[in-house]
Amino acid sequence: MNRSRILSIALGVALTIAAGVSPAAEPAGYSEVSGDAAKRIRASVEQLISGMKVDSIRTTPIAGLYEVALGPRLVYMTDSGRYLIQGSIIDVEKKENITEARAGAARIRAIDALGEDQMLIFGPKNAAHTVTVFTDIDCGYCRKLHGEIAKYNDNGIRVRYLFFPRSGEGAESYKKAVSVWCASDRKQALTDAKAGKDVPTKTCANPVDQHMTMGELVGVSGTPFMVLPDGGDLPGYVPAERLKLILAEHAVREKN
Repeated sequence: MNRSRILSIALGVALTIAAGVSPAAEPAGYSEVSGDAAKRIRASVEQLISGMKVDSIRTTPIAGLYEVALGPRLVYMTDSGRYLIQGSIIDVEKKENITEARAGAARIRAIDALGEDQMLIFGPKNAAHTVTVFTDIDCGYCRKLHGEIAKYNDNGIRVRYLFFPRSGEGAESYKKAVSVWCASDRKQALTDAKAGKDVPTKTCANPVDQHMTMGELVGVSGTPFMVLPDGGDLPGYVPAERLKLILAEHAVREKN
């Protein structure tokens, strides 16, 4: 059982991201923690989930409660390091879910940390919007989306693909993903594979397992699964024109 599955079982942390939440949001009361409290919290998490890396520990607006970032997931721990809490912090006065904004930011940071050299990207760097899509080569709606990739690019949308073969490691879709990555022309190989064409079987060092682990951590349950620039998600196929409108609305909310 890989560490992401252990994390899912041990914590079961939900990552429901509200529409229009900006990853730049940084409410008052949050600051990086060091010293004894950080050591206690880090030790508790590492004891609970062997091999899991704590990315950051921060104060929260609640005295004695700390935010712990585990890749794209957030949990809370008490100063003693004994009690772990999962859920959301709600600012009742402002009627604002603080956790959702911060979880969106954590999700984007974790995906970006994979590095774009470990993704398959369609569209120019200077596109108006960039979305990340977890994809399965044999998924019907994933094929429909990719069949319209030029429309997404024409609408100012750059698509970063991460592989998420739903049948799991060793399945045919997994092998196709590896073969696409190992092809001399990855983008053409992906386009051919999604069109149902045979792609020569190849193996090499590849990021497919890392993509799958990230997908599990951010809560991918089906494909295509799209992560928006603000950390929100759109499960399923979304036409290019509709996606452009959604992204424009999110951009306006971020500015406000």
